[in-house]
Amino acid sequence: MKILVLGHMGMLGTDIVGKLSGSHDVIGRDIDDFDITDQQDCRRVIVLSGADLVINAAAYTNVDDCEDNQETCFAVNADGVRNVARSCTEQGIKIVHFSTDYVFDGTQKTPYTEDVPYNPINVYGQSKLQGEQYLREYSDNYILIRTAWLYGKNGKNFVDTIVEKAQTERFLQVVDDQVGSPTYTVDLASAVKVLIEGNHTGIFHVTNRGTCSWYEFALKILEYADVKNAEVKPVTSDTFPRKALRPRYSVLNCKKFSHATQRTIRFWQIALKDYLTRRSS
Repeated sequence: MKILVLGHMGMLGTDIVGKLSGSHDVIGRDIDDFDITDQQDCRRVIVLSGADLVINAAAYTNVDDCEDNQETCFAVNADGVRNVARSCTEQGIKIVHFSTDYVFDGTQKTPYTEDVPYNPINVYGQSKLQGEQYLREYSDNYILIRTAWLYGKNGKNFVDTIVEKAQTERFLQVVDDQVGSPTYTVDLASAVKVLIEGNHTGIFHVTNRGTCSWYEFALKILEYADVKNAEVKPVTSDTFPRKALRPRYSVLNCKKFSHATQRTIRFWQIALKDYLTRRSS
């Protein structure tokens, strides 16, 4: 299969290219190659690629910056998806697109399934939801993957931040009232491979298995990284006011993926150990 990965230089895009290149003809395009907010430019890069499948891993992901840059945020995360979807539909091409746990408001006490009502509480979540709606409006041949709390080797992420801060700070404060599922981009890329090679369509939630708070995540990071000179203190979200509100509970129910593919994703603790081992090697 010939696959075009948009946003191939980003944290997720890098691992998708790495995972798929061994068995498919993969080409990548990024911000220096085209403008996702321009319909004609999207059509140009997709047509010239000759791809059988387009994976859109391009996104504006700085959640707090989205509050101050709403126009740019929606241009990339919503209008950009519309542009890609329209161009792919014109060419008869299937699309894989990524969304987020932040399309939900975090008031549930049980993991969110694919069909529960949306209610984003920040601009980033609103833009990603609009992108989802455009995808469904302009394409009937897509895989929409919602995921959460991503970290990987080729981008700024929570794991690296905690390890680096622990080198210079004796005490770290991390919120313990936001709960989710940390997800390693390598494992998400593996799930993408399974879904496209199984010719699946529709909406799937994909994260590493298990849940934790950011505080619990930080404790495991330091434990697995063998950092002993830093102490982590749990605090509430009110301790660190952010421009964008965060859902307090954004765990995604991934049973649909498991039932459809007969595969399960690793527990987040195992994935984290793997990431830290690769990081230090």
